[in-house]
Amino acid sequence: MSFAHPWALVFLLVPVALLARVWRTGGGRLVLPLDHHPGPGGRWLRVLLDTAESLLPLAAAVGIVIAAGPTRTGTPRTRRVLSNIEFCVDVSGSMGVPYADGTRYDASMAAIDQFLGMRAGDAFGLTFFGSSVLHWAPLTTDTSAVRCAMPFMRPDRVPPWFGGTEIGRALLAAATVLDARPEGDRAIILVSDGMSSDLDGDGPARVIRTLTEKRIALWTIHVGGGQIPAEVVDIAAATGGAAFAADDPGMLRDVFARIDRLQPTRLATTAADTIDAFAPWAAAGLAVLMLATLASLGLRYTPW
Repeated sequence: MSFAHPWALVFLLVPVALLARVWRTGGGRLVLPLDHHPGPGGRWLRVLLDTAESLLPLAAAVGIVIAAGPTRTGTPRTRRVLSNIEFCVDVSGSMGVPYADGTRYDASMAAIDQFLGMRAGDAFGLTFFGSSVLHWAPLTTDTSAVRCAMPFMRPDRVPPWFGGTEIGRALLAAATVLDARPEGDRAIILVSDGMSSDLDGDGPARVIRTLTEKRIALWTIHVGGGQIPAEVVDIAAATGGAAFAADDPGMLRDVFARIDRLQPTRLATTAADTIDAFAPWAAAGLAVLMLATLASLGLRYTPW
């Protein structure tokens, strides 16, 4: 236990002196002139009366301790480490191909919506890409911007310059967004269905170098069948993520659930807070005052 105002404890010398006076003198008894000797003593009665006389100095001592501001160290708490997740969604023409009851784009956005419900408390951003990149929603714990994006960036509505698929360009743009967040885990979830036109030559090595330097894991989902581009698989593996294929909407939802398990929520222990510790001293002071009140009704020294 520590004190906010330890200097106040110096005043404890006063009740200590009063207690010493009570126990050394044995109270305030008087000898009347007609008495020529102190009379028979009662040892246990004297102890009881001295104890009663000590109650008020003890109450004063408790009051001084409370005035000194007793504190204690609380129990260390844990807090959730924020995960910053940037969705990179392909909106090239092939994402408009029929896929179950909708299109590949529709199923991808629906799976993302479900994934948002699994990760309440994390920060999400949304980037659409084709041959160009559009940062639709900044990283935020308010997921409404991501959930409401579906009808606006359907492949049949995007401008013509989104027609290709440049995954490398999208990943580097998403990495820039995540790099602005100094705290928390960082991850990119890439949803695409095609080959990238900008991952030839040293393109994959450049992306890997950027993502690893910024501590960003890549999780990629290849929608609609076909083989996952080897370059994307290598980037995901090098950054601590993985690549998955989703041939139907059911598999797509399962992949997002698997990513949720592989990108677990981390808890960090925070420093323990210093909190007030008045309660035990207040209870002790109240008890001493109640006993002193009862003792004052008759348990005290008298001069006769």
